[in-house]
Amino acid sequence: MAEKKEISDSRFVSRFTRETMALILAGGQGTRLYELTEWRAKPALYFGGKYRIIDFPLSNCINSGIRRIGVLTQYKAHSLIRHLVHGWSWFKASHREFVDILPASQRVGGEWYRGTADAVYQNLDIVRTHRPRFVLILAGDHVYKMDYGPFIVAHAKSHADMTVCCLEVPIAEAAGALGVMTVDESGRVIAFDEKPEKPTPIPGRDDVCLASMGNYVWNTDFLYEQVIKDADTPGTQHDFGKNIIPSIINKYHVQAFPFRDVETDAQAYWRDVGTLDAFWEANMELVSVTPQLNLYDEQWPIHTYQRQAPPAKFVFDDPGRRGEAIQSMVSGGCIVSGAQVRMSLLFSNCHVDARSQISQSLLLPDVIVGKNCRINRAIIDRGAVIGDDTVIGENADDDRARNFRVTDSGLTLVTPDMLGQQMHMTR
Repeated sequence: MAEKKEISDSRFVSRFTRETMALILAGGQGTRLYELTEWRAKPALYFGGKYRIIDFPLSNCINSGIRRIGVLTQYKAHSLIRHLVHGWSWFKASHREFVDILPASQRVGGEWYRGTADAVYQNLDIVRTHRPRFVLILAGDHVYKMDYGPFIVAHAKSHADMTVCCLEVPIAEAAGALGVMTVDESGRVIAFDEKPEKPTPIPGRDDVCLASMGNYVWNTDFLYEQVIKDADTPGTQHDFGKNIIPSIINKYHVQAFPFRDVETDAQAYWRDVGTLDAFWEANMELVSVTPQLNLYDEQWPIHTYQRQAPPAKFVFDDPGRRGEAIQSMVSGGCIVSGAQVRMSLLFSNCHVDARSQISQSLLLPDVIVGKNCRINRAIIDRGAVIGDDTVIGENADDDRARNFRVTDSGLTLVTPDMLGQQMHMTR
C-alpha cells in the first residue's frame, strides 16, 4: 500500500507541475559584484567550475517536471542568451516543452523592463498563449537545489492567491538585502517589508528572520489582475517585493512556504552570491570534503552547456616543479604544468605554468597564469593573462596600486581590463 500511495502522490504532484509555467527573472545587473558583472548579467556569472548561476533554477525546473519556461533577460544579456541557446535548446516543441528567451523588447509601450512586475506584465500575452493554471516566478541569480513540486502543491492545498517561498536568515544578512515576512500560526503572511534596515525577527527568535527567496507561485488569473493593476498605478516601482506583495497582503491570501531539506527538515542550502565575498565563499565551500551543495548528486543533476574539452592535465614531477592540485576542483581543458593548486577552483581551459602557486582562489575560464606566480584569495576573471612573477593577494596596498579591487575582507578581484587586456568584447 505504501508503494501505491507514493506513486499516487507522485502523479498528484506531476499534474500540478504540468499545469505550471515558470518565468525566471534573469535581467539583474549585480552591481555589488562590481567589475565581475560589468560586461555580463549576474545570472550569466560562472559558478562551481563549469556552470552558470542560471543553470540552477533551470535545472530545478527540469528536475521538478516543469518544462514550460520563459527566461526574462535585460542587462547585458549576450553571454546569457548565448549560453541558453547553446545549452538549453534541446526541448521538444511537439511535447509542449520549451525554454523561451524573453528579452526586454518594448512589447508594451516604449519602455524597457522597469521592475520585476513590469517584466511579467510586458509578457502577459505570451503567458496567455500557454494557458497555465499556475505561474511560478523565480529569481535567476541564486544558487540552490529545490523541488518546486511540493511548493506548488502546498500553494494549491492552502487555497492561497499567491505563495512566497522563504527561508530563515540571520538578521544581519537580511538587513537591507532581502524581503522579510511576518506570518501567523498558519503560515499566512501578515506583513512584508522589502529590504528593511531592521528586519522583524521570527517570534521567539531574535537572531533570524523569515526572508523571501524571490520565488513565488501565483494563480494565473490573480497574477494577471495584479500586474495589470500595478502597470496602471502611477508612482509605483513596478516591483513584486516593493509594491505588489505589500499591497495584496491585507486583501488577499498570501501564504509562506518554508524552504527546508526534505530529509532533515533543517534549513536547506541557498546562497545569494550577490557580493564578491559571497560569490567567493560559495565557490570555496565546494572544495570541502562534504559540501552542503552536492554537485555529484545523480538524482538531481545540474545541467549546463560546456565546450568540448580534453581532460584536465597535470604534468612534471620534479622537486619544486610538480603539477598537483590539493583539495581543489579542476575543470576540463586545464593544464597545471609544474605548478601547485591548493583549495581553489579552476574553471574550463585554465593554464598554470611552472612553479606558480594558486591558493584559495577562483580562476574563471580561459585564465592563463605564467611562471613563478603566487595568487592567494583572489578571483581572476575570464580570459585574464597573468604575467610571469606576478604576486596577487599578499599585499592589499600593492593590489590597489595596480587598480585591482580589494574587498574589506582582503579578497582581490582581477579582470582583463584591469590588466590592460581588452577581453570583454569576446564574452
